[in-house]
Amino acid sequence: MLVAMADDDPADKDRRSRSARWFAAAGREGMLHRSWLKNQGLPDDVFDGRPVIGICNTFSELTPCNAHFRTLAERVKRGVWEAGGLPLEFPVMSLGESLMRPSTMLFRNLCSMDVEESIRANPIDGVVLLAGCDKTTPALLMGAASCDLPTIVLSGGPMLSGKFRGRDIGSGTAVWQLGDQLKRGELTQADVLEMESCMSRSAGTCMTMGTASTMAVLVETLGVALPTNAAIPAADSRRNTLAHLTGRQIVQLVRDDVPLSRLLTRQAFENAIITNAAIGGSANAAVHLLAIAGRVGVDLTLADWDRLGRDVPCLLNLMPSGKYLMEDFFYAGGLPALLAELGALLHKDAPTVNGHSLWHNVEGARCWNRDVIFPLDRPFKRHGGIAVLTGNLAPSGAAIKPSAATPELMKHRGRAVVFADIDDYDRRIDDPALDVDPSCVLVLKNCGPRGYPGFPEVGLLSLPKKLLAAGVRDMVRISDARMSGTAAGTVVVHVAPEAAVGGPLALVQDGDLIELDVERRRLHLEVPDEELGRRKVRWSPPPPHETRGYLKLYLDHVLQADRGADFDFLVGRSGARVFRGNH
Repeated sequence: MLVAMADDDPADKDRRSRSARWFAAAGREGMLHRSWLKNQGLPDDVFDGRPVIGICNTFSELTPCNAHFRTLAERVKRGVWEAGGLPLEFPVMSLGESLMRPSTMLFRNLCSMDVEESIRANPIDGVVLLAGCDKTTPALLMGAASCDLPTIVLSGGPMLSGKFRGRDIGSGTAVWQLGDQLKRGELTQADVLEMESCMSRSAGTCMTMGTASTMAVLVETLGVALPTNAAIPAADSRRNTLAHLTGRQIVQLVRDDVPLSRLLTRQAFENAIITNAAIGGSANAAVHLLAIAGRVGVDLTLADWDRLGRDVPCLLNLMPSGKYLMEDFFYAGGLPALLAELGALLHKDAPTVNGHSLWHNVEGARCWNRDVIFPLDRPFKRHGGIAVLTGNLAPSGAAIKPSAATPELMKHRGRAVVFADIDDYDRRIDDPALDVDPSCVLVLKNCGPRGYPGFPEVGLLSLPKKLLAAGVRDMVRISDARMSGTAAGTVVVHVAPEAAVGGPLALVQDGDLIELDVERRRLHLEVPDEELGRRKVRWSPPPPHETRGYLKLYLDHVLQADRGADFDFLVGRSGARVFRGNH
């Protein structure tokens, strides 16, 4: 029988769950909340104090990676009911990498606000985050971290491996490779149409180690997802099983009162940085983890990324750094097998959502294919991680992914060929008259958080057509943009401060000499300070993009890349206090 509680006793409020503030209230207030939910066929006893679990769903037909989330949500609900909870699914903004313009990164913070306010405003005691496509994982985790309730992430899983004319192709990575082949005349448009059907043959995220797979690995390493979350293919029945188990476990987390901040510790973030190095993870992970850490008050910096990941080799032979795909990673033992190799480098006692330490979850995990997961003493590549560069061209830092770069170009000095913005690049890159040779450094400005706007993945500049035709396959490229995690090349991204706010990148001119030295972590513009000072006086910021709506909010408050590109007013967490009950 339902026992109604007075809603004006502070002691009662401290003892009760959040959802009881809605459903156990006396009089009209409680009746209002219970009655409307009963239109879904819920019996009286589900309001008798059982944990209410919010299932935060980013399903959208405009987000192909998350096309199977309706099924996953139903599997989570099974587990919640089984464990004695009340599952209530709610939608939030879905960020589809393949369709949204100008960039999903523009909307990551908006989605995080949607998540945060949806959780805080509703009778939720714990939450399952259904995340898949690139920005959904950080956005959901940022929003949930701001509320700090018991939380589990369930990733959607990667697509099945792409198969094209007798070889494996990886989503994203194949786009960049085949795009250049099309540009060189080696493929026809008919070939492209055939390829795209072979590449995307199931629901799920990119099956390369792009940002989606990287973030799925990192949430498991952070301890906020159940073991094996990272690599089970979306189409594999074991992904549904994991969803069922996730539903059970979130109820236990609520009963044990384990807030998200108990898991997102300094040690957890350090484990994630180390693991990112070992998987050859996306450079985007640096931006996202900095933002998530900022939400829970962990002082994480780019210097930490370089310090912790610098000497960690790449153990995973996976596109774009290698040749295999996420399905192969799963069959080889998945993330538990890779973490077992890293044991000596990790904080083994870091807690996880299943109540055990990280090491307890992976100790004894075996690798079943040494051509996919390499041992620590015989790594796949000596350089993993994200190298953080500084110098007069990037005073606040820039990033490069050594495992995806050409070794011969990681120490390079060349003449700048400058593009004012992405439109300028599109107009001129294939002009036969462009003054460029393979030793040049392609420089793209005004594509950072404020400049584009939205911090797009345009840093992987396709090479000039005439150089591709001559057999050139890589050049040094520098920008304040991001690069897709599925892409490879000697590409420096996230230059901070960005050009649009007057960073030194804004002052680079055609013909300037630029020195890149990854080993010394140096990015240097060989122009005297006096000349840079004169250029700065002549520089004027680009005109504003918008004067209204979300874009104005974004431009007024977005932080630079080295701060995670979060909003300044969202750093730190607000908790999940229950607001007044008036309507």
